[in-house]
Amino acid sequence: QVQLAESGGGLVQPGGSLRLSCAASGIIFSVYVTGWYRQAPGKQRELVAAITSGGSTNYAESVKGRFTISRDNAKNTVHLQMSSLKPEDTAVYYCNARTRYDDFWGQGTQVTVSS
Repeated sequence: QVQLAESGGGLVQPGGSLRLSCAASGIIFSVYVTGWYRQAPGKQRELVAAITSGGSTNYAESVKGRFTISRDNAKNTVHLQMSSLKPEDTAVYYCNARTRYDDFWGQGTQVTVSS
């Protein structure tokens, strides 16, 4: 059974930092492109950052320079380090793992940026 388990969300003040983690099980993690998406109330889910098994990364323009995605293939984990957080970063953040044939999602973790 495939499982993507996110952790690390919470409430943080503007300008603060959070680190999200996603632990994968039930898949050959190293062959998957992994990423983080987010969905704010009333908005569509959007890509935040993605990373290939080889370490190539892709970021949404709105988070470039503030967020860093990383992965550890040996531990089947992917992380999102978020800094200089803004209220507009408030959303449910979802972990994703995909190949041409599969597309798996975590249950989501809430990130709220507010003073």
